Amino acid sequence: MAQAPRTTLDVSALLDHGSWSSYPRAITLLAALAVIFDGFDIQILGFAIPSILREWNLTRGDFAPVLAIGLAGMTLGSVLAGYCGDRFGRRVTLIACVLLFGGATIATAVCRNLTELTILRFLTGMGAGGALPNVGALAAEFAPLRRRPVAVTLTMICVPLGGMGGGLLAARILPTFGWRTLYAVGGGAPVLFALILWWTLPESPRFLARHPRRWPDLTRLLRRMGHAVEDGTAFEDRVEQRAESQTALKIILGREHLRDTAGLWIAFFACMHGIYLVFGWLPAMLSAQGMGLAASSSGLAAYNFGGVFGILLWAAAATFFGSRAPLLAAALAAAGSAFAIQFAPLRSAESQPLLIAGFGLHGLFVNALQTTMYVLAAHVYPTKTRASGVAFAAAVGRVGAMVSSFTGAAIIQSGGSNYLRVLAISMFCAFLGLLLVSTHFPGHRRQ
Repeated sequence: MAQAPRTTLDVSALLDHGSWSSYPRAITLLAALAVIFDGFDIQILGFAIPSILREWNLTRGDFAPVLAIGLAGMTLGSVLAGYCGDRFGRRVTLIACVLLFGGATIATAVCRNLTELTILRFLTGMGAGGALPNVGALAAEFAPLRRRPVAVTLTMICVPLGGMGGGLLAARILPTFGWRTLYAVGGGAPVLFALILWWTLPESPRFLARHPRRWPDLTRLLRRMGHAVEDGTAFEDRVEQRAESQTALKIILGREHLRDTAGLWIAFFACMHGIYLVFGWLPAMLSAQGMGLAASSSGLAAYNFGGVFGILLWAAAATFFGSRAPLLAAALAAAGSAFAIQFAPLRSAESQPLLIAGFGLHGLFVNALQTTMYVLAAHVYPTKTRASGVAFAAAVGRVGAMVSSFTGAAIIQSGGSNYLRVLAISMFCAFLGLLLVSTHFPGHRRQ
């Protein structure tokens, strides 16, 4: 008796045009929580630098290599984890990254000199840099097309949330307990959370569709997402079939994507250069201008606090209007706000609240820009290379961040106004890069 043919289901059509039920929303939230710890651990050294300078009798210039090697770790981690996410799965790669940056942060709490701090900062950077592209890929692949900007935004908003929480925590821990306690707390929490991820986080359905031996897992997962799928169903991803014969780098740099890749890489480089001038050097710059530890940490906390609102506002704008206009507007506003802050007198006690509010406004635009760029990168590249495409863009951005490690110390020595001018120039360069990008996701005014 002839066996009935298997039903073949197009996963791309099912996910892109389906509903965003409670289960994939919960998965997106779970992945997003990992980014809170990522955001804290990325920025923790910026909070701790003023305290470490005094304890170890160092200069600000001594920290330029430490910041640079941490960002080099983020660059390497982003590329390696992007490859591993595409090759071995988003889930296991993300969990490994969380364990790495959490464990290295705990170890930093007991380091004894600048050499040990540098090595551990490199490992922390590898884990933190590798987590973001896989979280972005997971969020994009669990959400339908019309909800994808919101899904990716919900994960990326946790970077400034982590920094904001870190700033508030640092303002309380540093004056009383010191920087080592801050590192112990900042590392212990993600290690514990990695265990939660191991038991609760599923693999990406689009990744599972590419591996026939895992189709039973995909069947069970789709059922949990609310889709009626029969046992023995075969799966395909028609949107991705034309890319299956090419390597990731050939797709990213191929004729179809070259212009978009060039624009994204310019924008990521410039934007992350500006962001890490803030993450790595803002507390030190404010401290050098006479502000105390708590007030200096509050400046970075305000930057992240503004970022939370910016990300939410731009998620709504990108959902309704598409990505092009909101991205260009955010880049110009980020440049303008940085330029305007320089007119607040840095050494005036009366102007400190205005200065901190100004960095909150700047953080609003910059975080909106950076997060929407991650959404755009996840849209530009196909599933086979999505994690790698986002990872390569992020890696180029880390190079810009590494440059900020060396320019930051010199700029701060020359005065706060120069620091702010460089921030403005970086954001304007991001605007120029985004002008090159031609593939934008459309708006969905009717949901």
